[in-house]
Amino acid sequence: MTSVALVDDHELLRTGLAAIIGTFEGFKVVMEANNGREFIEQLKGKTPPDIVLLDITMPVMDGYETAIWIRANLPQIKVLVLSMLENDTAIIRMLKNGARGYILKDSKPKVFKDALDNVRDSGYFINELVSNKLMHYINHEEVFEGDAFILNNLSENETVFLKWICTEKTYKEIADEMCLSPRTIDTYRDNLFKKLDVKTRVGLAIFAIKNSIVNI
Repeated sequence: MTSVALVDDHELLRTGLAAIIGTFEGFKVVMEANNGREFIEQLKGKTPPDIVLLDITMPVMDGYETAIWIRANLPQIKVLVLSMLENDTAIIRMLKNGARGYILKDSKPKVFKDALDNVRDSGYFINELVSNKLMHYINHEEVFEGDAFILNNLSENETVFLKWICTEKTYKEIADEMCLSPRTIDTYRDNLFKKLDVKTRVGLAIFAIKNSIVNI
């Protein structure tokens, strides 16, 4: 039996999730918490759950902080993010913090079940938000022969741009930080999309992380 903990500050949602998980063969909800701090307190003296279904936006201790704590203290726990946030920044941060998958709260029950099955069986859930290539990037599990060539052919400004990509700043704010026009920043972004063969800001950020342009 795979044990699951629900960490979300919406009690009604947790109740609904627990009921849904109760219908899934092989899964059992063993713990519920309003935030990361409460989750950590509940862990004392107990066997850690196999999977933590983790929200991001919570009071006291949010999902970002909770994921970092889990990775540092109980790395055997698999974190599956369940959030309303669909932006690149949230996905990048949670992947950096050790999340094994990322699904949205409006996902259908079948997607939810598939996510739990995949995290349990293979360790990861790969969907349109977290492509297979990006997950390999974040975990340094695959070597792309062209990476060294690409790194050697990045301009200084492109490298600086990739560092800023891994922050929460908007493209306009990055342009201001680099003392460049937004149009120039857009050109850097589009050129890097082609060079790195990626289509999103997440892809740029994962490349930067994998190749130590920024440190996790």
